[in-house]
Amino acid sequence: MESNREPGSGSPQRRRVVIVGGGMAGTRLAQQLVMGAGEVPLDVTVIGEEPHPAYNRVLLAEVLAGRYAPEVIALPAPAAGAPAGAGVRRLTGVRVVRVDRPTAEVLCDDGRRVPYDALVLATGSNPVLPPLRGLFEPDARDLHALPDGVHAFRTMDDCLALGAAVRPGTRAVVIGGGLLGVSAARALAQRGAQVVLAHQGEHLMERQLDPGASRLLRRHMAALGVEIHTECRARGLRTRVAGPGGGGRPVQAVQAVELADGYALEADLVVLACGVRPRVGLARAAGLEVAHGIVVDDELRTSDPHVFAIGDCAEHNGIVYGLAGAAHEQADVLAQLLSPTPPLPETRGLRPLAPHRDSAPDPAPQSPEGLNFRYTGTRTLTRLTLTSTSGHLDLAAFGTPTPAPGDDVIHLTDATRNTYRKVVVRGDRLLGGILLGDLGTVGALARAWEGDEPLPATPLLHLLTNDGGS
Repeated sequence: MESNREPGSGSPQRRRVVIVGGGMAGTRLAQQLVMGAGEVPLDVTVIGEEPHPAYNRVLLAEVLAGRYAPEVIALPAPAAGAPAGAGVRRLTGVRVVRVDRPTAEVLCDDGRRVPYDALVLATGSNPVLPPLRGLFEPDARDLHALPDGVHAFRTMDDCLALGAAVRPGTRAVVIGGGLLGVSAARALAQRGAQVVLAHQGEHLMERQLDPGASRLLRRHMAALGVEIHTECRARGLRTRVAGPGGGGRPVQAVQAVELADGYALEADLVVLACGVRPRVGLARAAGLEVAHGIVVDDELRTSDPHVFAIGDCAEHNGIVYGLAGAAHEQADVLAQLLSPTPPLPETRGLRPLAPHRDSAPDPAPQSPEGLNFRYTGTRTLTRLTLTSTSGHLDLAAFGTPTPAPGDDVIHLTDATRNTYRKVVVRGDRLLGGILLGDLGTVGALARAWEGDEPLPATPLLHLLTNDGGS
């Protein structure tokens, strides 16, 4: 792929943007870049480790439940509808093994070297594998070494492997009662599995829900047939020899999950839903600044002015969001910053390019309307729908639902209708909220919270009426 026109040809230079990671963040960025390229030539290369077309990871549980086929959740190809001046290619099943910053190239596991003018790391995150006895061979610690029947739930391959293994009556244990664990347990139950969910915390989805809302969620999960154990810690796996394996080692298959109190949960399948951890190995090996995630500034720029990071791997102002909404917002901002219309922006971030310490930084790139492109953080709302034979339960949570001294709390519960509504207000601002069962007010509440707008001068109870106080 040629990077520039011949000198003196009068044609504009082709800008090479390489995106490492073909998930939701990387695909969104590629879409925005090629659609905004105009007549200025732009080469976008997306290098994805997974062999599948890009897909909506948020909907993996619906694929596992059998509601959607895998192709239904595929994302639009970045090249669709692209202007003539923009080119995009997608390398699937290819892993980047090294970033060569001095030569501005990435090295892939198939031997190819891909040059860049701007490099974007959208490497995502890996599932957290808990320190369970019997989970790993003594000299191995990777997903390929897990016993048969033990699965993470992060990728399309994870989803397809679980779907192929589950049958009506399959005994499945889900370890972890956060959003991912609840989604996986619900999906497996809908496939007819006998599901047990083991959660170390005091209540389900404790990052999003308070104890009262979690109790309602727990009742709904029980109606699905899911047996729930909270405040219990899994300490190990019991396995059996399932047959010969490679290297002279037998293949181990899971039989049960041992809890800290000695009780054992029999299992044909075990799903590990213990959270995720940003994939930062490539950035760390390249000498970029890494904390919990890859550290970026308001331009999504790393400590190298030509390398950026977005999505689950990026850490902005000490926060790793790990949410689709944040990844999309970051991709949209970065697409504007990397647009070929203005020159490629110089750094205002962690390591200025200016050789003189007293020199002023270059002005920030601006939109045609004169607005600065900056990522200032994301205010995200979590939504989930749980379906059972007796109906469905809609859930929405946002902000901080735990009040501090002096905060106002408005709380409505209707046990007969399985509804739970709670918002926390500080002064004239909405701090957070939880709604289960009845989401009639979620639109107005979300707008007030996301915009950090003053609340209307009406009784606070009106916030939970169906017109949202409007």
